[in-house]
Amino acid sequence: MKKQAMVVCPQPEAAESGIEILRAGGNAVDAAVATALAQTVVDPIMCGIAGFGTGAVYLPHQGVHEYFDFHSPAPLAAREDMWEHLLEGETKDGFGFILTGRVNDIGPQSIGTPATLKGLEAMHKAYGRLPWKEVVAPAIAWADDGFFVRPGMHAFWIDEPAMGRAGNLERLQYCEESRHLYCRPDGRPKAIGTPLRNEGMATVLGQVAEEGADPFYYGDLAHKMVNHLQSIGALITLEDLAQYQVTRNKPLVGSYRDRSITTNQPPGGGAMLLEMLNILENFDLRDMEHNSPEYVQLVCEVMKKATADKDCYIGDPKFFDVPLEKLLSKDVARDIADRIRTGERFGVERVNPGAPVPRDTTHLSVVDAEGNAVSMTHSLAMPSGIITPGMGFQYNGCMGVFDPRPGRAGSIKPGKSRFTASCPTMTFKDGQLDVVLGAPGGTQIVMGVLHVLLNVIDHQMEMQAAVSAPRFSSTSNTIDVCNRIPRYTTRALEEQGYVIGRNPYNYTIAWVHGIQVQSDGLHGGADPGRDGVAYRLVAPESC
Repeated sequence: MKKQAMVVCPQPEAAESGIEILRAGGNAVDAAVATALAQTVVDPIMCGIAGFGTGAVYLPHQGVHEYFDFHSPAPLAAREDMWEHLLEGETKDGFGFILTGRVNDIGPQSIGTPATLKGLEAMHKAYGRLPWKEVVAPAIAWADDGFFVRPGMHAFWIDEPAMGRAGNLERLQYCEESRHLYCRPDGRPKAIGTPLRNEGMATVLGQVAEEGADPFYYGDLAHKMVNHLQSIGALITLEDLAQYQVTRNKPLVGSYRDRSITTNQPPGGGAMLLEMLNILENFDLRDMEHNSPEYVQLVCEVMKKATADKDCYIGDPKFFDVPLEKLLSKDVARDIADRIRTGERFGVERVNPGAPVPRDTTHLSVVDAEGNAVSMTHSLAMPSGIITPGMGFQYNGCMGVFDPRPGRAGSIKPGKSRFTASCPTMTFKDGQLDVVLGAPGGTQIVMGVLHVLLNVIDHQMEMQAAVSAPRFSSTSNTIDVCNRIPRYTTRALEEQGYVIGRNPYNYTIAWVHGIQVQSDGLHGGADPGRDGVAYRLVAPESC
C-alpha cells in the first residue's frame, strides 16, 4: 500500500495549502504551519496572527513529542483587581465574565499579548523542513488573490448578541477597517460567495515571509501596532511584545482502556480531558446504548465534576499551583465513579449566569507520509473587533475569560495566561499513533474531543462517524444537547430532574476534526457543523 498523508481542518482553502506544502516536500510541521497561517486569512474572526494557541508535534523517527504552547498572557499593565468592581455575571458555560461596559469582551482593553505568529515560527524553526518563506506563501496568496465567504463563516458572522456579550456581527462592525473588509455598506455581513481580499494582511505577511516574526515583536510592525492600540486605550505595550516567549512542554500523558492519551498541559484543557476519561474508565460504556438517557446522565455528571474542578484548580502553572497529581489520580477517579453509582449529582457554581460565550477558534490535524503528526488549536478567543489601519488582522479578545475576582485560579495577573479548553490530543495503541484530533468550540472543546474518543475507543466508530455523531454537554447545571438528540431521550432526563438546553443546530458542542491511523490507511473526519474537509495525499513511491 502506498503511503498516505492527510490534512483535516474546517476551511477547504487552508487544507489545500497544507496539501500543497506536503506535495512540495514539506513535512507535517511545514504543512501545519502553512495551514494555520492560511486559516488566519480565510477565517478571520476564528483565528489570527495576533491570537493564541497550542500545538502538539510528534516526529517518531526523531524521538520528538512535545507541545508548543503559545498562550496569550495578560498585558504587563493589567492588575488583579482592576475590573473587580465591574463584575455583573458569568457566562452560563463558565467561559467568560460579563462586566459593566464589556471592557473585557470587545474593544482595546480586551486584547492580550499576541502570540500565534511567534508560536508558528517557533514550531517551524524547530522542526520544519522547507524554507519559512515557502511555508508563508500560501497565506499571502489567499490574502492577495482572494477567497470567498463560506456558509459556515457567514453563519458565524451573523451570531446575535445576548445577555451582555457582544455578538460576532458587532465584532465585525466595531472598527472601520473591519467593516470595509467584511460588511456591506448597510452594515450587514457580506453574503455567501462574496469575494474577499485583504491587501493589508498580504503586506504584513509578505514582510513576515522575508524577515520572520521579528518585525511583529520588536520592529516596525510592533511600533505601528502599539502606537495605534495605545491611542485607543489598550493595555498592550512594546515591552509585552518584546518579552513574549513560546513555552515548549512535554505532553500530559494518561491512559484510557488500551490507549495511551497525550494532550496539553495547563492552562490548556488536557487535564480536564484526562480526568473525565479516568472516571469513565470505571464504567462499561460498550454495554450501554450510545446516547441513551443513562449514557447521557453518566457522561454529563463526569463533565460537571471536571468543570467544577477546572474552575477551582486549573490555571496558569507559572502563577497557580495546579494539583495535577490529584486531578489525574486513578484512585480519586474510582472514588468519584463510586459516588456517581450511588446517585450523587455534581454542581457547577456560576455568578449570575448569562449567555454562553462565542466560540471563535479553529483547529487542524496533519499526518504526513513518514508518520509525523501535528494537532493544533488556535484562536482569537472572542475577537476584540480591533484592526490596526492598514494591517488587516483582528486582535484577540483573550481578557474576556479572566476572572475579575482576585485570588482565584483564573484571576488576572500581569503576564499570566488564562485557561483555555483547547486540547489538541493524540492517542497511541500498542505504541503506534492511533488518533490525531482536536476542535474549536470555546468551553465545549474538551467535551467534543471526549465524545469522539469515546466513540472511537468504546463504540468502535471510524473517524467521520465519530465526529458526526450527536453530542451533548454539561459545563453548567444544564444538560445541553444538539437537536439530533431525540426528545424522548431528554424527556427521560427531565423526569429525573435535569434541566435541558436544546441547541437548534444539528451539529454543535465543539466541531471536532481528526485523523485515524488504520491498517488500510488514514481515515479523516471533518465535523459537519463547519465547512471542513479531510484531504488525503497518496505519496509517491519514493517516499
